[in-house]
Amino acid sequence: MTEFTPGRRLGVDVGDVRIGVAICDPSGLVATPLTTVMRDRDAAEDAIPADMSELGRLVAEHGTVEIVVGLPVTLAGSEGPAAAQVRRYAQRLAQLLDPVPVTLADERMSTMVATRRLSERGIRGRRRRQVIDQAAAAEILQGWLDAQRRRASG
Repeated sequence: MTEFTPGRRLGVDVGDVRIGVAICDPSGLVATPLTTVMRDRDAAEDAIPADMSELGRLVAEHGTVEIVVGLPVTLAGSEGPAAAQVRRYAQRLAQLLDPVPVTLADERMSTMVATRRLSERGIRGRRRRQVIDQAAAAEILQGWLDAQRRRASG
């Protein structure tokens, strides 16, 4: 039986254009959408991209103990080019934010579940596009938190 360490965690959904960010409460029970950060694809190779700087600022502001990054795997559980890209992103983020750990979590279906939940709440069109990345990040983080609690109690 492993004990779950409490503390605020950020959930991160890395997209080509936007990065959805969610946060959990200090006890690690509930993940909620936090913000959307635009990807900085124009940063020089030796520069820190603005999106990673913003994630670092959020880590510091919220006293984050860990970052959970969604890993896009196929329904069959295999990894393709998108997963490789996210692994590279997470590795660079981990180097920049050391000693805060960066953990990868299976994100299968997170965007689809987030879209369905937003629709159920009547959030559509432009408003949904504005928050879908945050909602997907919250789904990723909540799934990871729930799995950690199951592991700790089992």
